[in-house]
Amino acid sequence: MFGDKRRGPRGTAPQVDTLIGSGVVLRGDIAFRGCLYIEGRVHGAITAEDEDAVLTIATHGLVEGEVRAPTVVVSGQLRGDVHADTRVEMTPSARVEGNVHYRVVEMAAGATLSGRLIHTAAVAALTGPSGQAEGAAAPVEAEAETAAG
Repeated sequence: MFGDKRRGPRGTAPQVDTLIGSGVVLRGDIAFRGCLYIEGRVHGAITAEDEDAVLTIATHGLVEGEVRAPTVVVSGQLRGDVHADTRVEMTPSARVEGNVHYRVVEMAAGATLSGRLIHTAAVAALTGPSGQAEGAAAPVEAEAETAAG
């Protein structure tokens, strides 16, 4: 619970700036900076406002909504899409229902994902400056890349 905001070596955790305790139910969107640690329930979108932000969903935590943060660590339940610019970690107790957009992903044995893993660098390489796929072959290549990992 104490240390650098960025994930350290395995077994160490980032500093917690904001804690949503196990008895808390939040309904609404959240914007945060630093490290947000969720042990309770959040019904709404969660968005990080800085490039070093870390979102951690604890073993008994639940998030229902889209998540956007550089680093996302899931040990509990997440029902919604994840967009992580840096890293997504799913521990053995993670239960994710939604698509995971990632640059680097770590999925431990036992974690479950009901959705797609979408590598953001592969998608960016297949889309033009407008964000739209270039040419007719792009969607097929994107599907093949996603399936490969």
